[in-house]
Amino acid sequence: MQTGTATISNKAVDRLQAGHLWIYRSDMVSCDSSPGAIVSLVDEKKRFWGKAFFSSSSLISLRLLTREDRSIDQGFWASRIEQAMRLRQQVVSGTEVYRLVNGEGDGLPSIIVDRYGDLLCLQTLSQGADALKSLLVEVLVELFQPGCIFERNDTRIRELEGLTLLSGALYGKAAQEIICRENGLRFCFQPESGQKTGGFLDQRENRLEAQKVGRGRALDCFSYHGAFALHLARSCESVEAVDISETAIQQARRNAALNAINNIQFEAENAFDRLRLLDNLKRRFDTIILDPPAFAKNKSHITSALRGYKEINLRALRLLNPGGFLITATCSQHVEEAMFLNILAEAAADAGRKVQILQKRTQAQDHPFLLSMPETLYLKCIFLRVID
Repeated sequence: MQTGTATISNKAVDRLQAGHLWIYRSDMVSCDSSPGAIVSLVDEKKRFWGKAFFSSSSLISLRLLTREDRSIDQGFWASRIEQAMRLRQQVVSGTEVYRLVNGEGDGLPSIIVDRYGDLLCLQTLSQGADALKSLLVEVLVELFQPGCIFERNDTRIRELEGLTLLSGALYGKAAQEIICRENGLRFCFQPESGQKTGGFLDQRENRLEAQKVGRGRALDCFSYHGAFALHLARSCESVEAVDISETAIQQARRNAALNAINNIQFEAENAFDRLRLLDNLKRRFDTIILDPPAFAKNKSHITSALRGYKEINLRALRLLNPGGFLITATCSQHVEEAMFLNILAEAAADAGRKVQILQKRTQAQDHPFLLSMPETLYLKCIFLRVID
């Protein structure tokens, strides 16, 4: 790994001292190293502040690895991954699928590792992380002896780093699909073609909690492969699951069959259109799930995103019976919790419904976030109950 030195501004120093791990291009005075190097951070008085990944393309020029003046070798990475592993041993249970390394949240900026049974999915999302790919594979093989390590480096975040989009096996041979258990249910995952690294693992704990409160007739919008729907099927009389993708619905039907679940009706349709139709038909439900994709990919989309969230939540609230539950989420990092709660309050007022908040939840515990980095907290999941 190449090394060098980056000089940072006083503003960047303040940011590091506050516990943030990112330094933006505007706060980097100079850097004498090549793209992807691990560099020492110094201020303009040559005082040392840590070591970081350097990126020549991204607006995030530096990602802090440590505040210590120490060697960043294979032992460093093995130690960090072992720390992440120990946390999962404490907080993960009842599942064969979970996030093993959650980037900045585990002190491993821009490095993601998800576990699907015997298969590990790796993402290296910065120039520095990508330069370490072979070393990371060695460490993961030594620590976990997986059957396969598969890279899902086809996310567009890499384009901001000037990196090629890639997908394929880095170690061993990957099956096109793998069947694993989550919360006692069997799901078929496609590591090569599924969303994210094959599934939406961050909602795992929220799905189990939804199962606990779910009852009666249920509606699951933006269902994808049916994970929420299958959980609700175990506590609800019936479930209607809607997703715009016919391919996703076919996979959801297969997942239901894997578990011998037959009280779910799957439909390939735009969820906005289905909610409008159900509202016009005056249909009523006892439990509704809204788990849409991120409506705000960046700050410029916030206004339109809030309109979208208000529409789907307003219609869902109109569809609920008194005493019914709405479990509604946003995975948009740029939509803060206060914004989301305000939109829900507006939606409830416009729907003429009085609601209680039962729980405010976030991403599963295998997706830890940093108190000092709001960017690492992205998922907001609110459990509401209609009381009139």
